Amino acid sequence: MILNETFTLKNGVKVPKLGLGTWQIPDGDEAYNSTKWALEAGYRHIDTAMAYGNEASVGRAIKDSGIPREEIFVTTKLPAENKGYDVAHACFNKSLKALGLDYIDLYLIHAPWPWSKMGLDCTQGNVESWRAFEEIYESGRVKAIGISNFEPKHIESILAMCKYVPMVNQIRFHIGDRQEEVVDYCNKHEILITAYSPLATGRILNNKAIVEMAAKYKVTTAQLCIRYCLQKDMVVIPKSTKKERIISNAEVDFIIDNDDMLFLDRL
Repeated sequence: MILNETFTLKNGVKVPKLGLGTWQIPDGDEAYNSTKWALEAGYRHIDTAMAYGNEASVGRAIKDSGIPREEIFVTTKLPAENKGYDVAHACFNKSLKALGLDYIDLYLIHAPWPWSKMGLDCTQGNVESWRAFEEIYESGRVKAIGISNFEPKHIESILAMCKYVPMVNQIRFHIGDRQEEVVDYCNKHEILITAYSPLATGRILNNKAIVEMAAKYKVTTAQLCIRYCLQKDMVVIPKSTKKERIISNAEVDFIIDNDDMLFLDRL
């Protein structure tokens, strides 16, 4: 069962292959209930970020679940606009407090540049942030560290100075947008990919070819899209606020055959 399956990072930490993404889920009842329903359905990986503004509700749902802390993998992120050594330490402490946890499982630099200034060269800020990340990692308050939305050119500056190679790169990945150069580079350096927006925020769910293939496998289009990413050997974090969809998104214990995977690759 996919909810029981994990990838193992190079430091031995196990990451559940399927998680709940909470991007665009407002703090309060929606974030709390989505997390609660996912945990009840058997999810053990919850992805949040300081920028989402919902860490407090996510943390409360985790605490209220009664599930032992060590059984739940929690990811959060340093905001994209916050670059530097001191601010990285400060933001981590703030996230830890908001979540109400003693440690975080995975901490990521949310993006290589501020969202309002995409493409800006923030090499120095990212390097300084990574230095703080390594200290936090060595303190034991985070089990793994990584990056998000980084391309090879952004990763190279980290690799040139790091003591610990980023363990994860969380990127947008779905049928029709596969970022092959990034994936290949990360695979070469043993950086695990996490796919966010595996459903292209819903934009590909009505694609005729995907709908027809989903019918062939007797699954939903969402399930087909999630399974596609899983068969690319990456963590997948679909987002939903609907209980039935959260449950359905985890019902992906089928196999897309090789010919169909190649067909989807070409879309």
